[in-house]
Amino acid sequence: MEISIRERENKGFAIAEEDDKKAGMMTYSIPEGNFIIIDHTEVDPTFKGKGVGKKLLMRIVEMAREKEIKILPLCPFASAMFKKLEDIQDVLKK
Repeated sequence: MEISIRERENKGFAIAEEDDKKAGMMTYSIPEGNFIIIDHTEVDPTFKGKGVGKKLLMRIVEMAREKEIKILPLCPFASAMFKKLEDIQDVLKK
């Protein structure tokens, strides 16, 4: 599964694709470049239970670490993952 980031100005999304089929997408914005707001996650029903959402989140976490900025998870899925995963707390905006 390939996870890519596409950005324009201060908005973007991570997209998961497998065999040229969209498996899922996580949208975000970066207001004034200060932090990342994750606002939506969707996974194609045929890919449910395969960790697509987590892979999308981990790609955005990786990007946040590269940019040295924090993440504000407004999306219910991303918020739940931040509560569950200890290894990504370093990028959580408090």
